Amino acid sequence: MSVYLYELPTTGAISFSDICGDVTPDKLFTTHISDATQSRANLRAVLKESKRTQIEEKDHLKLVKVLEEYLPKLRGLIACVDNAQIELLQSEPIFSWRTTLSANFLHHSPRLALPSFYAELAYTLLTYAFALSNLAHAKVALLGAYERNRNISEADRKAKDNQLNVAADLLYRASGIFSYIGETVLGQWDRSGSSAGVAKPPDLTQNMNNALAKLALADAQTLAIRKLLSKSAYDSNVTPGPPLPKSHPSPALISKLHLECAALYSSARTLAKTSGSTSSNGKGININISKDGEVSTDLRRYLNDETAIHEALAHKWLGVDAGENGGTDRGGDAVAFLVWTKKELEELKGRKKDRVSEELESVTVFLKHYKKINDSLHFQPVPSQADLQSRIPAGRLVQGAKTFVPPQPAFGPGSLEDVRRQAEELGLQDDQPQQGTYAGAGSYF
Repeated sequence: MSVYLYELPTTGAISFSDICGDVTPDKLFTTHISDATQSRANLRAVLKESKRTQIEEKDHLKLVKVLEEYLPKLRGLIACVDNAQIELLQSEPIFSWRTTLSANFLHHSPRLALPSFYAELAYTLLTYAFALSNLAHAKVALLGAYERNRNISEADRKAKDNQLNVAADLLYRASGIFSYIGETVLGQWDRSGSSAGVAKPPDLTQNMNNALAKLALADAQTLAIRKLLSKSAYDSNVTPGPPLPKSHPSPALISKLHLECAALYSSARTLAKTSGSTSSNGKGININISKDGEVSTDLRRYLNDETAIHEALAHKWLGVDAGENGGTDRGGDAVAFLVWTKKELEELKGRKKDRVSEELESVTVFLKHYKKINDSLHFQPVPSQADLQSRIPAGRLVQGAKTFVPPQPAFGPGSLEDVRRQAEELGLQDDQPQQGTYAGAGSYF
């Protein structure tokens, strides 16, 4: 079970004091403008540091926390600009970001000049979702193949199961953020009129963000499957293969979970294929101006491979279900599904050798057993692949994405500070909490 690892973007320096002027009589936001500049400088520094750091040494949690510090301040700037409490000292602020999802011959991420605070919000949230996904990837990598360790204690195994749940939760959150970008922020940018004529990379298209939302959801589901199989995988260490241990969850359920993963990855792959660069015509309509293959090769390959692997694993568990729970009438189905699975895995072996080799060994053990039983006891005909295809059930989702609730602005309209000030002006008792947080903030362990 894998989690996609994103290349993180980098961003150019910017001083909000140079582009934003506090027009309130009491200069309420001058300090906040300075603080926002510092928070963004911190973000830029962490992204640059991450670019220079080896994969296993990257501090993903540090990046997440820096982003969570910056986002409320960015929201405060946007709220103040939209409500004319801060004025722009130039026609439109330009933010520089380096895209990471675009394919090109030199494998060099192009730098973008993006107008509008909404473009900045979109790319900051995109980076936030990348960071949460990469943090999940790092947590899973630290676990190793713990369920295959014959010497692990029950307490340690359950503790590692819990870490799988934590990683999956990070991915459910990332999925919600990708959806929020595609469904809300990009529309706000278009409606502001600032995106007119801007060539958007795949990273800033609705289709691509919807694809990434599905990818994160599918990655989370793979971790849920692994957690479901953890106890039975440990119990099968000594005698892998049939019969299944009593701790094994329903093979029919596992097959449906894999089918849903395959469907999500496949849908993401289709959306990614239609996610080339676009340019807005200023009326909220995006015109595709890309060439084929603009989305990065690594991402497209990942989606292709994961779709194929989960389709194969779904067929494996349908075969095991027929063999274990189908009685004498489904001996042929068990053989047919496992023959199909073996063929699919052998086609994938060159692309995912280590991961596929282990599954091939397992499938071979089950196939040998069920074929022997069918040839000697059941004598059921082995159906064709086309016949099996017509009987594939629908997939099942363990859990949906977590809806992203944007953080309260740190200052300006909509902030707790603004609510307190209004209450004081009305002579009301302020019983608001001292600091605002937002759903999911800080929940990494």
